[in-house]
Amino acid sequence: MGKDNIIKSMLSGMVSMTPNGFIADQLNQEQFVGCHELFFDKILEIHSSDIKGVEGYGEFSEECKTEYETCKEFLIDTFAEDKEGYWYNWKEMFETTVLEPEFFEQYLQEMKDRIPYCEGKRYLVYNNTFFANMITDGKTTVGFPDWSRSGICDFLLDFAIMDLNKPYLHIPELFFEYCKKRNILIPDFQERFLCMAYYKGIDVLRWHASIDDTESCASIMKSISELKDRIYAL
Repeated sequence: MGKDNIIKSMLSGMVSMTPNGFIADQLNQEQFVGCHELFFDKILEIHSSDIKGVEGYGEFSEECKTEYETCKEFLIDTFAEDKEGYWYNWKEMFETTVLEPEFFEQYLQEMKDRIPYCEGKRYLVYNNTFFANMITDGKTTVGFPDWSRSGICDFLLDFAIMDLNKPYLHIPELFFEYCKKRNILIPDFQERFLCMAYYKGIDVLRWHASIDDTESCASIMKSISELKDRIYAL
C-alpha cells in the first residue's frame, strides 16, 4: 500500500486529500478571520486520526514509518551536521550566508528547553500548513493535497507553521480563543507552542539562508524574536 493510501486509511472521512477550491494563500486577512474556525476544525480533524500501530516520531518514510523513538531525538537530529544530503555540514552557512550563529543557537536552546513539554504528545501532523499548500472555498471546505512532509509529532506543530507563514494573522491568539470557546483543554499550551514554533522557525530560517533569501530571513527572525511575548500574553 502506498504512502498516501496508508495516510488515507488513518484519516477520517472529514479530511480531504483531493480538495476542490482555490489556494488558501489567496485569502486576505479579513477573509481568513471570517473562516478561520473552518481551518482549525479541519486541521484538528487530522490530529484526531487513529495512529495505533504507528510508532515513534518524525516525518514518514515512503512506508509511513518514523525514524525516531522520542520527540527529543527527532527535533535535535533535524539539526545534526552529519546528515547525508542537502544539510550535510550545513553549519558552514554561518560563514557564507546571513545565518547568524548566535541567533540560531539561542532559539535552538529555547526549543531544547521546552522539549519535555512535547514528549509523549503523538499525533498525525500534516507538517505543511503553509497557506500555499492548503485548498479552500472559504466557506465549507479546507483540504490538504500534499502529504510529503507528514509524520508524527505534537499537533501544535501545524498551528505553529501557519503562524510562521503569516504572523499578522495571529494564529495562536485565534486558536487560543477557539479552544476556550469549545472547552478544549491543551495542557502546557504556551510551552508546547513555543517549542514547535522555534523548531520549525529555525529550520525554515536555515532553508531561506541556504538560498540567499535575505528578506525572508529578516522576516522570520523578527517573527521568532517576538513570539514569546505574544504567547505569554495569552
